[in-house]
Amino acid sequence: MRLNLHLLRIFFTVVEQQGFSRAAQMLYISQPATSKAVRELEHQLGLTLVERGGSGKGIRLTENGMALFEHARGIFALERTALDDMQARIDLRQGRLTVGASLTVAGHWLPAYVACFSRQFPSIDLRIQVGNTHSIAQALIDCAVDLALVEGEVNDPRIMRTPWRNDELAIVAAADSALARKPAIDSADLMAEIWLLREPGSGTREVNDRLMQQHHIRPRRILEFGSNEGIARAVAAGAGVAMLPVAVIRELLQVGELATLPYPPAMTLQRPLFLMQLHQRTTSPLIRAFCGVLE
Repeated sequence: MRLNLHLLRIFFTVVEQQGFSRAAQMLYISQPATSKAVRELEHQLGLTLVERGGSGKGIRLTENGMALFEHARGIFALERTALDDMQARIDLRQGRLTVGASLTVAGHWLPAYVACFSRQFPSIDLRIQVGNTHSIAQALIDCAVDLALVEGEVNDPRIMRTPWRNDELAIVAAADSALARKPAIDSADLMAEIWLLREPGSGTREVNDRLMQQHHIRPRRILEFGSNEGIARAVAAGAGVAMLPVAVIRELLQVGELATLPYPPAMTLQRPLFLMQLHQRTTSPLIRAFCGVLE
């Protein structure tokens, strides 16, 4: 047995309005069509729902009709609740948005935008998932996040990448190191140093690897760290050199613990930051609102 919800709605309206004529007006159909729908529902269920041939005004229900009416009341109350919930989400008065961000973006670029979005839409449950570029791209593919902001290269046909910002980079050493005092730096100087690098899958690591390949830099030793902040502190302590986002090291530069190295000569190092979304995923009002804040 299947319950025809279209016919059930007509029956429910007839009972609520206590008449076929008023129900027909509410539903914008004819009175004969209303009566026919109730009869068709009775036929499909094999039960009499409405007493016929009685005197007096209003609709008289059978016991079966009263039971079905109560079920219909619950069904359509749930429908109204669902519609109210969806409208609240459309109006950005309710909902959850999960944004994926690579470590540098989450720590240094995203906080101001999160604060702005939260002020504009205080009822939205905003969640930030942080990881390296590779892990955030996978989270986007798995639909664990709704959109993502990363600094690394992601070449997956399922993902749509849009340039968002440019992130300035610099090669740095401890401010009191001999290398920092040299007026000019060449690749041989850098090859003689210990390099502190992020783990594979990081956007910072990808840019670092490209620089080394282009300038034929083969460090005598490499140390891997899981965060740019950890690398910055280790370099300041004299552990070696690193290429890091300026946003990460700005305070250490200002207090004189780190120094930028003039390499490559007369060249500004920078990389693009990307906004990523899935090609086949519908852009919700929440995603559009957050992208609007990012502009």
